[in-house]
Amino acid sequence: MHLRPTHFTDAPFAYPDGHVARLAGGLQWFAAYEVIEPNARRIVPVADIAHLGERAATLHARITAPRAPWVFGERILRFDQPQVAAILNVTPDSFSDGGAHVDDPAGAASAGMAMAAAGAAVIDVGGESTRPGATLVWEEDEARRVAPVVERLARAGALVSVDTRKAAVIEAALAAGAAIVNDVSALLWDERALEIVARGGGPVILMHSPDPKAGGHGRPTYRNVVTEVFDWLEARVDAVVAAGVDRARIMVDPGIGFGKSLADNLALVNGLALFHGLGCPIMLGASRKRLIGALDNEAPVAARLGGSVALALAGAQAGVQLLRVHDVAESVQALRVWRGLRDQALSATS
Repeated sequence: MHLRPTHFTDAPFAYPDGHVARLAGGLQWFAAYEVIEPNARRIVPVADIAHLGERAATLHARITAPRAPWVFGERILRFDQPQVAAILNVTPDSFSDGGAHVDDPAGAASAGMAMAAAGAAVIDVGGESTRPGATLVWEEDEARRVAPVVERLARAGALVSVDTRKAAVIEAALAAGAAIVNDVSALLWDERALEIVARGGGPVILMHSPDPKAGGHGRPTYRNVVTEVFDWLEARVDAVVAAGVDRARIMVDPGIGFGKSLADNLALVNGLALFHGLGCPIMLGASRKRLIGALDNEAPVAARLGGSVALALAGAQAGVQLLRVHDVAESVQALRVWRGLRDQALSATS
């Protein structure tokens, strides 16, 4: 069984007690679930969820529980409203901005601090492209690209995540001041990665791909991509928790563009609310990705701002807590307007 929150409402206070629920402690309220079972779908009011058994009760508790903030000394990453993670690549071949900051740690750090000033809560630093067909980077080369940038950003007060799947790079980045590990392989590419994250005690972002040990871009045939990705992430979260990582320090990412067709990606965006059933904050990384070009006359990467903002707002509407983007100022502005609309709607009905 899977539960997808639906029937979102701007007037939660107009409902009787128990007939509406708050989504993950955030700004969205909903009055019903789509109940998804192997051969059936139906809409069930929130008030009736107790009649659906233990699995439904577990999912409901996870979906409605507020997400604890991540605290890093004086810095706090809150999850009661959507936040922005800025993409800062120090690679020669990333699909969007490859080459912009190669061999220039000071320039890359300056760009990262400009992103923070524009409203990014996290600066996500990556030293290896994970686009289809990208060349594998030797771990020492990747660490040499990433660590000096991370060190400068952390020293300047930014909250930094490292986008890598290699244990040696994780170690180097954490030593340089990174606070969060963002692994597109969900700690499966490198056998030592899970041990390092568990020992360090810091947060980790686990992304779905169909073949994480082979690069993440295989193309399976899904019967139901949303529930299958959910099940994979649920099993992976359980395994990482069993290895010693606190569940409250895990974020999940459905992996838009990794081993998915256009139809798969659109289904995942439309089904994002279901992933709150994992009980973890959610990250959405859809900025400038191929699905935007596919929907807009093959728009090139540089002309995908509108689609990127649209996807970010779709994520916010589904309660996603962290939006990984290239265009920080535009995304932050869109989210501020969205937040203003939410605040007005809720205050007008209280």
